[in-house]
Order: sequence, then structure tokens, then C-alpha cells
Amino acid sequence: MDLQKEEGLTSTLSVRSLQNLTKDDMLKAGVHFGHRAYKWNPKMKPFIYTKKNEYHIIDVSKTYECLLKACQKIKEVASKNGKFLFVCTKKQGKDIIEEEAKRCGAFFIVERWLGGTLTNFSTILGRLEKMKEIERMKEEGKIELFVKKERLKIEKEYERLYKFFRGIANMDKLPDMIYIVDPVKEEIAVKEANKLSIPVVALIDTNGDPDLIDYPIPGNDDAIKSISFITKIVADTIIEGKEEYKEEV
Repeated sequence: MDLQKEEGLTSTLSVRSLQNLTKDDMLKAGVHFGHRAYKWNPKMKPFIYTKKNEYHIIDVSKTYECLLKACQKIKEVASKNGKFLFVCTKKQGKDIIEEEAKRCGAFFIVERWLGGTLTNFSTILGRLEKMKEIERMKEEGKIELFVKKERLKIEKEYERLYKFFRGIANMDKLPDMIYIVDPVKEEIAVKEANKLSIPVVALIDTNGDPDLIDYPIPGNDDAIKSISFITKIVADTIIEGKEEYKEEV
């Protein structure tokens, strides 16, 4: 069954990833599995279908409705050559986020979110430049000019910088939109984005606060299949928007 027809939804923008999406697709991906009922945030009530075995079940029709709205905005930003930042530091989502971010040309953060990444971005730019400076030294062989102790110290610093910043190495300005998996875990990132009025799209489970998210997508933010399913659609939409931008240019 076509969800868009079933819900009577119309799209002002053609989002290819959603055209043939069905409820079964989302159910197979486990998008509907919420947290234990006692962990819920009452603000998520509009997105909950029922409770089963002490777990909340998310209404995938609501998921689709929110996903469509989010993807329309994502495509709009991408079609204007907007820059995206993907964020997920939980173990089960890190690899997916990095892979899909690279596929659609987005920046990404999959290690611990460092406070001030957005709100103190000038300092972050300084660290990125330091990382690039060490890379140049290594490429040009200049690092060999240092004594062993000093060289090891520099290389250790580089490893730390690379670990945290490799996904934003070329991010020379604040992103135009952020996609987050599990805004409860990434609370600091959400707060920084809100403070700077950067739109946030988030895969949010039944324990989250949708009021903090500009474009919440209610769904399972713990299972690999669910994270992969939603993130792939987000990445596909960015690619679609970028194609429109290239055509216009």
C-alpha cells in the first residue's frame, strides 16, 4: 500500500526515496519499536500507536508523515547547495552514519561530541587547521626533522584530532542543517544547534522531546536496521536535491 496515497499526503517536492515506501518496509526495518513504556516522554504520545509487552509501538503512518515533511525540507536545503552535518555517537549507528554521510557528501561526527563544536566554531577551526598542518608536515617529510620524542608527541596529537574531527575536516563554516540519530544521547549537539537556529532533523524514539527538534522523525533509534533505513532515505534525498542544484547551475 502506498503510504502517501493512504494518508492523503501531497508533496510539493518530488522525493524519490519515498514514492514507493510502504508500511511493511518500515515494519520490516523495525522502525515501529519504541522504548519501554516507563521511559517514555509524554510529548511523544501523538506518535505512539499502542503499548505491547510493556513497550511502546510507534505509529508508522505518523513516521511517514514526519519523514515526508523532513525530506521536503532536506531537499530544499540541498537544492540550494546547503551543507549537512550527520551526528550519531552510539556504537550501533556510527558506521552507518559515516558511510551514508560520505555517500551524500555530508560532514559527520561519530565520536564523542565535543562541547562548543558549533557554538565555539572558531576554536574548532583552529583545531582543524592544526590537524591539516600536521598532515602537510607528514606529506612533506618535515616531521622527520623533529627528535623522536617530539615526533611521537605530534603524531599522538594528530591521532586524537583525526579521531574526533576527520568527518568535519573540510567544514569551513557552520552547517545549514543537522541530521541526528537519538537526540537524547546527542543532547549537547541539539542544544548548540537550537542556540544557533540551525534546523535539526532527528530520528527520535519514544523517550525523546520532539519540541526540541525542527523536523522529528519518530522511530526506533537503537536498532541498526531502523537507523540504516531512515538514514539511507535522508542521504538519498540530499543526493536528489544536489542533482537539482547541479542542473540549475
